[in-house]
Amino acid sequence: MTYAVKQDLVDRFGATELIQLTDRTNMPPSTIDDVVVGRAPADADGVIDGYIGKQFDLPLSVVPPVLTKVAADLARYYLHGEAADKDSIVSRNFATALSWLKDVSKGLVSIDDQGETPEQAGGGSIRANPSTRVFRRDTLRGY
Repeated sequence: MTYAVKQDLVDRFGATELIQLTDRTNMPPSTIDDVVVGRAPADADGVIDGYIGKQFDLPLSVVPPVLTKVAADLARYYLHGEAADKDSIVSRNFATALSWLKDVSKGLVSIDDQGETPEQAGGGSIRANPSTRVFRRDTLRGY
């Protein structure tokens, strides 16, 4: 399942940024390289599936808008590669997206996937029978 496509990246970050990040043949850069742009969202999809697959059945029936944003932020970071400054908005958005995905995988955050959430393991009950206590007043007399 694809969470973000080329047009999502263009809409969020602008064609100029994508041209600068992907055109490796023309000087000055003038076109968006579809192969390079396609690889980044595919990598982001793999990361997202790894996290949300713990809580949701994959593939999702509908892609929630929040996952499109997360995928776009991850893909943008992957396009920047090692050139991404640690203090830049690109790196901060990447770290925020990963943190959010970790919360989803732990069940702290839910996403609306228009489907069913798998049942949690466990769910049993605990029973206690107070009449069979070992330590009672009459058995501890004298201590």
